[in-house]
Amino acid sequence: MVETILVIAEQHSGQLNRVSLETVAAAQSIAKDTGWSVEIAVLGSGIGGVAQELAVRQAEKIYALESPQLAAYTADAYIHALREFLAAHPSRLILLPHTYQVRDFAPSLALALGTTVISDVVSYKFENNKLLFTRQMFQGKFAADVSFAGEGPYLVTFQNAAFRGDLAAAGTAPIETRNVTIPDGVIRVAAHEIFQEAKQSVDLSQAEIIVAVGRGIKEQKNLALAESLATALGGELAASRPICDAGWLPLDRQIGSSGQTVAPKLYIALGISGAIQHIVGMKGARSIIAINKDAEAPIFEIADIGIVGNLFDIVPALTEEIQKAKA
Repeated sequence: MVETILVIAEQHSGQLNRVSLETVAAAQSIAKDTGWSVEIAVLGSGIGGVAQELAVRQAEKIYALESPQLAAYTADAYIHALREFLAAHPSRLILLPHTYQVRDFAPSLALALGTTVISDVVSYKFENNKLLFTRQMFQGKFAADVSFAGEGPYLVTFQNAAFRGDLAAAGTAPIETRNVTIPDGVIRVAAHEIFQEAKQSVDLSQAEIIVAVGRGIKEQKNLALAESLATALGGELAASRPICDAGWLPLDRQIGSSGQTVAPKLYIALGISGAIQHIVGMKGARSIIAINKDAEAPIFEIADIGIVGNLFDIVPALTEEIQKAKA
């Protein structure tokens, strides 16, 4: 009997969280090594469009778990729906993206299934017919390979940018819709509107282009240079921790071990030295351009293109050329 890898995809208001495709890519990679099959489940109400989006990826089947009570996320409803589904459809390995929502319900789901969860995984190994999952420790200074005991089911959450979602193999998967019944009394909380700290709150994990600034920007008024570049590129403005600690940008713009983890197509680092706490949050970017006047800055070790020079000379000229090209 072929074992099953189940990916639990995440959607919000009928929009697939693109990090879910990274988890699909992880599942496909593991399946290639182990010979297991891949299936995908998504929960919600009126999620036919999301299921169709997932169905163009290589998988055995897409399960759309539908219920009006799943329209708004609550941990109680998700745990009940998934526990019932997995009781009728066992899976050896359950993969989830390491999002805020998953962090909320995954530990309780593991408890309900009588198992445990390995969280925030950045990679895996398959050695001697055994899966090992790699987690970063001490803010990325060390990595540990962790394995499960017992026969499963195993729950694993993958860190954003651990795999590239655009590399998830294409295919044609059938969709099976399952109507979920959630009894009265299961949901113990009332779902309200999604909270945002401020109107400018942004999920940088969804950005395809990011311009980030560090101490080299020197003064808050100089942020306008980076903002102009980000606007010209159609990207988002972000920062290393010292900039946010100083209050120059809100905390939701911070990238690093104590901020957001991102994997944009293009990441431009302006005046960022490249401390490990920052690098663990952005090293998954597809292309990294670093501008720094210090030729020995650690950021250049991971940059695809490194420019040693004064950002106050380079950035305005770069912005001007981009604007000319778009005109």
